[in-house]
Amino acid sequence: MSKKEDIKLQRINYLRGPNMWTYRPVLEVWLDLGELEDYPSNLLPGFTERLTKALPALIEHHCGVGERGGFLQRLVEGTWCGHVLEHVVIELLNLAGMPTGFGQTRSTSQRGVYRMVFRARDEQVARSALAEGHALLMAAINDQAFDVDAAVARVRDKLDDCYLGPSTAAIVAAATDRRIPHIRLNDGNLVQLGHGARQRRIWTAETDMTSAIAEGIAGDKDLTKTLLKSCGVPVPAGVAVKSAEAAWEAAVDLGLPVVVKPSDGNHGRGVTLDLKKREDVYAAFKLAEEHGSEVLVESYIPGNEHRLLVVGGKVVAAARGDIAFVTGDGTQTVGQLIDSQINTDPRRGLTEEFPLNRINALEDAVILLDLERQGLKIDSVPEAGRQVLIQRNGNVAIDCTDLVHPEVAHTVALAARVIGLDIAGIDVVAQDISRPLQEQGGAIVEVNAGPGLLMHLKPAEGMPQPVGQAIIDHLFADDETGRIPIVGIAGSRGTHTISRLVAWLLHLNGRHVGLACRDGLFLGTRRVERKNSARWDASHRLLMNRGVDAVVIENSAESVLRDGLAYDRCHVGVVTDMGGIAALGDFDVQTEDQLYKVMRTQVDVVLSEGAAVLNAAEPRLLDMMELCDGEVILYAEDGQLPALQEHRAKGGRAVFLQGGAAMLAQGQSETLGANVEALLRRFAATPAATTAELDSSVVLAAVATGWAMNISPELISAGLDTFVPDLHA
Repeated sequence: MSKKEDIKLQRINYLRGPNMWTYRPVLEVWLDLGELEDYPSNLLPGFTERLTKALPALIEHHCGVGERGGFLQRLVEGTWCGHVLEHVVIELLNLAGMPTGFGQTRSTSQRGVYRMVFRARDEQVARSALAEGHALLMAAINDQAFDVDAAVARVRDKLDDCYLGPSTAAIVAAATDRRIPHIRLNDGNLVQLGHGARQRRIWTAETDMTSAIAEGIAGDKDLTKTLLKSCGVPVPAGVAVKSAEAAWEAAVDLGLPVVVKPSDGNHGRGVTLDLKKREDVYAAFKLAEEHGSEVLVESYIPGNEHRLLVVGGKVVAAARGDIAFVTGDGTQTVGQLIDSQINTDPRRGLTEEFPLNRINALEDAVILLDLERQGLKIDSVPEAGRQVLIQRNGNVAIDCTDLVHPEVAHTVALAARVIGLDIAGIDVVAQDISRPLQEQGGAIVEVNAGPGLLMHLKPAEGMPQPVGQAIIDHLFADDETGRIPIVGIAGSRGTHTISRLVAWLLHLNGRHVGLACRDGLFLGTRRVERKNSARWDASHRLLMNRGVDAVVIENSAESVLRDGLAYDRCHVGVVTDMGGIAALGDFDVQTEDQLYKVMRTQVDVVLSEGAAVLNAAEPRLLDMMELCDGEVILYAEDGQLPALQEHRAKGGRAVFLQGGAAMLAQGQSETLGANVEALLRRFAATPAATTAELDSSVVLAAVATGWAMNISPELISAGLDTFVPDLHA
């Protein structure tokens, strides 16, 4: 078979919010199969065998068949290469550690051109997987060699570089379980949980409740000990010193053995334990001096190192450390023994995904010093059977949460309160964590702000602890979701004016409103940007604004197709019409059925406690009623429309025009509302009449939306009487 030309990736677009495909962000790729349009998988000799050999786990893909092996069945029967690429990319993401289950591939109006999408938690990771998947697929088609392991490694590297760290990801996952939305604020681990005025922020295990003063105290080990000791918390005796000679004098005064460590170091750097000789203290002082601004000498507390995680004044997880040894065999050097006996442990690695770190003795001066104290160097060959101590601390990854004595938990929680940290990692040395510290001579040796969570999420031994959930429960009460009211308005006629009317009603109702629409970006009644702001980025900025407690966003079909919605869910979703198809040619939307799939996105995201507001005069919009998780409110100028009457007969709410006023009806009950004709007459005499697209239907949509937001009919009437259509420069 002749070599096939590459599939062309015509357009790659990251849909950052809910879209016509799914509720979640996806990467949308327009593919031109070229000559491969005439070669489905069953017409490519040996292709299926080569592909499944490269990616054996494809057998787990159910595809449309709905069962294990479903995708392989499609390969054998014959499926097009755009669909195959979708599954290849998904499998590469799975292998790289970002499990992905969603993907779709659909033909377009142009022969051989397809739209392929797949779930994409991070755009750069998704693009990397797409590039590798494309190369792998073409290699399988053309019977060329391809290094799958190397491709997976490249995607994994991109994942490590770009995606949230595992600790932050665990907190975000816990937030998602509570239906709390999140926004990533930088390329690292700064994340906003919730929207607007109800948001909270985390930076890994630090929160916007974490005191800067408390962090400063925790960073000063000597000050930390002084404060803890004053409150009766057991801490090792110690003193700050300025020279190696003073360190030895302090060691003698305290009583050997001692610990020498930097006063403001972290992660155990520069900490040397169990020192009994002058030369060892001198060497340890020099090492500690390199890692901190001051050096501490403390009494050595015998026992195991423990890390207890305190969140909101409660101990939520605990892990125990283990001393790392190697045993000599008479042939290997210490360095070789470390690699063969310690670093081969599958629980050790170089990334945050591993609960234990690989040991690189040449980069750890404390290890080299401990070896020297044992009369060894890294290239020494210990005799057979000799145990060599490699690392005393830094191996804290054995879960012991259920063993913590209540007195220990109380003492540790007190330590966090004394320092002032809402989240703290408390280092405790004790021989038995299930006994009170006082009766065994145990002590708290450090209090850490912004503690690592991985040891609790992925312990080397024992059960993982739900520390992400504990942090979310600390930040949000049980009945809180971090959400503010969001109104999304979709359509092609008058939606900018509806948006402004609704924002005005919310303003009168006491809300601090953010508005993004074609007329600009508004905070309250102030227009802060004059350019068209019916865009994803402008809407997103409103959700990040702490001064906003309600948001109104205008959405066009084009913006949904280009970026998706800026929010994951909304309280009220308005759809006014099914117009504007002529402007959507670039997205291959040519029929009403295709447009319907786009516009329904606004209704799909309505919360169960929210409402969809639909124009009953548009027959196709009535089909969206069954898609709404919440209530449906219909509006129309003609109150006698059969659909509106049927909705009222079922007890539903409706708004229609009667005698020039808006009538608010629920079931058989009717309430006379705002004077629509008065607003239209007043509006007709203003310069805005040429651009605002204000008519009865637009006003009724705004009235229905205000009612859906539980604004009283009286206030809605007052709002229409005082609304100013003109936009002042």
